[in-house]
Amino acid sequence: MATARRFLPPTLLLHSFEAAARLESFTAAARELHLTQSAISRHIRALEQQLGADLFVRDRQTVRLTLAGEAYAREIREALRHIATATLGFRANPTGGAINLGVLPTFGAQWLAPRLPDFMRAHPDITINLISRPLPFDFSGDTLHAAIHFGAAEWTGAEMDFLMSEQVVATCSPTLLARHAFRTPSDLLDAPLLHLVSRPDAWERWFAAQGVEALKVHGMLCDQFTFIAQAAAAGAGVALLPRFLAADLLESGHLVELPGRTLPSEGAYYLAYPANHGSYGPFQTFRAWLLKTAMPHGPTA
Repeated sequence: MATARRFLPPTLLLHSFEAAARLESFTAAARELHLTQSAISRHIRALEQQLGADLFVRDRQTVRLTLAGEAYAREIREALRHIATATLGFRANPTGGAINLGVLPTFGAQWLAPRLPDFMRAHPDITINLISRPLPFDFSGDTLHAAIHFGAAEWTGAEMDFLMSEQVVATCSPTLLARHAFRTPSDLLDAPLLHLVSRPDAWERWFAAQGVEALKVHGMLCDQFTFIAQAAAAGAGVALLPRFLAADLLESGHLVELPGRTLPSEGAYYLAYPANHGSYGPFQTFRAWLLKTAMPHGPTA
């Protein structure tokens, strides 16, 4: 449905308002935008007239946002960011489509990025923009077409495609192994253990799968698999790592796999996307490629 033009203030007014709101100064906004202070003041007044209410409280030589002005500033700042992102994406690929994909940092670096050249060669008219973030994505507030999600198949308002499951193995550096001579899973009870913040019970689950009672599993905390893997390779401790993410370090000999049963993770990897993005041509192409790439060769064992 077309948006009524009376609800779309001129971009010049919005730029002046956003700068003044962020800097809390008409003078500073004028310097940033290379305008005069009186021009900023006129733009703000014109915007307030269009809105029918004040955006700022003017007190002598200072200004501060009203409560409604604060909320409006957040929305306008996000809208301007979306426009800038769309423009950047168009300039990066003016002849085809672009896909903004949210990825988990380690998964994106270790699994997805090495495979993307195959997609790019087959579809040179589609640009994939990767946005890395360890925290959950919010489709309502992000300019994302889709995201790689790890966990349960639950995402309110989104469609979910299963990509792959995950097997976790215990690993450490050859130096640490030589020092402690780990021979059985129970030997790890006295080892320095490395923990992932987002999987706080991983070691308890691993020991339970080995039939070992573990009452205390202390150790260093990390917020990403990349940090844990590098810390383990440096000899800082024993790490539980998805086998496919540790493959290069295991193959190179920087890490060794320790005795014990592999443990399937409770979660899995999914492609999540809003239902209204499913009909977007470039995304349909990428989705088909990703499902084909992940399913036959994914790290399911």
